[in-house]
Amino acid sequence: MENREHYSYREILRIAFPILVSTIVEQVIGMTDTAFLGRVGELELGASAIAGVYYLVIFMLGLGFSIGVQIIIGRRNGEGNHVQTGNVFYHGLYFALGLAIVTTMISEAVSPELMGLMVSSPQVRDAALSYVRWRVLGLVFAFSTAVFRAFYIGTTQTKVLSINSFVMMLSNVCLNWILIFGKLGLPALGIRGAAIGSTISEFISLAFFVIYTFRRCDTHKYGLRRPPVPSWTTLKGILKVSLWSMIQNFLSISTWFIFFLFIEHLGERSLAISNIVRNISGFVWMVLMAFSSTCSTLTSNLIGHGHSDNVLNLIWKMLKTAYAATLPILLFFSIFPQLIIRIFTNIPELTQACIPSMLVLCASYILTIPASVFFQAVGGTGNTRTSFILESFSLLIYLIFCIVVIGIMKCDVAVCWLSEAVYGGFMALTCGLYLRSGRWKSKTI
Repeated sequence: MENREHYSYREILRIAFPILVSTIVEQVIGMTDTAFLGRVGELELGASAIAGVYYLVIFMLGLGFSIGVQIIIGRRNGEGNHVQTGNVFYHGLYFALGLAIVTTMISEAVSPELMGLMVSSPQVRDAALSYVRWRVLGLVFAFSTAVFRAFYIGTTQTKVLSINSFVMMLSNVCLNWILIFGKLGLPALGIRGAAIGSTISEFISLAFFVIYTFRRCDTHKYGLRRPPVPSWTTLKGILKVSLWSMIQNFLSISTWFIFFLFIEHLGERSLAISNIVRNISGFVWMVLMAFSSTCSTLTSNLIGHGHSDNVLNLIWKMLKTAYAATLPILLFFSIFPQLIIRIFTNIPELTQACIPSMLVLCASYILTIPASVFFQAVGGTGNTRTSFILESFSLLIYLIFCIVVIGIMKCDVAVCWLSEAVYGGFMALTCGLYLRSGRWKSKTI
């Protein structure tokens, strides 16, 4: 990308739209599982909530690492040092593969014991564990795919993400339909089939990225033709940025997992409601994350170009664009809640019970939008240690709210979902103040 001082709204949308389409895939996997399992039973629906978030906690280690890779690739791309982007990519891939193997082994060893300690219902525990055991087998594919995404987002070649997303989405929907319900002569595997289908879809996605990269990408320009000899110096530089984003992502989803564990103790109905609301949130979240991720990579590229003074103007543009894209969706969801809820369940009583929690969620996004944009901007500056500290403070407030409101007071599930507004408010405040201070300008990576 040529040296520039600013990005227009058209350029922002050009980069953000393919990221949006690819982000849909990440949400569609969970949404497909929920929509299908919601037609199997409330037990499977509730178990998939626990299992899905448990898997996300593990996956966030790899995703957090890839965010650091993306930030460094974006900086090198902005500097015009394209060959080094390939060097960073390969070292990221080396580490991601090793991390996936180790994480899979640890999960297999400790998950049965952890599920037994954390989940009170034996039926929910067994169903959730059957999902997790098959899902973690795809971590090698998922972590590797995250590094490929980091490369293409960091170099602003985001069009390929749209193509990959459709391949993965179609394979996931077909495989889930076949394996959950037992179509085409195969046995009905229920929640286990959802996990197997999602794992195979991850493999298909990775295979697509590998084939596309070596057939369509400029491998010479980006130094991708020959994998470099592993260098501890290079990997150490990546980990210096990635380590904090790994810890931050892990803690962020861990607290969300704790939220679902609190909800599980309120009963299977409350857990089923929260799982549906979580997936409805995914519709809005995938739009918001597309613009937030774009903000991160453009911030990194802009600083690489040497135009740090224009970063705040970029963030302001990203915030306005994110609001413009997400507010109409939130308004539609608030006016027609039953229409959206019925995507995930055909149980009338459950549909009606979800409405209050869904409305609370929609309102909380007024604060979640700036929180996400500001937080990703902080990460884009390379100050991942600072972003970790800022989010840790917000997560502490979030956790205290969950302990008091859910654990002690045992409030209605709709009141429990106010935790999202509490988290978003503190995150927007702390990250916004840090960006305004300008202390991030002296950071080098």
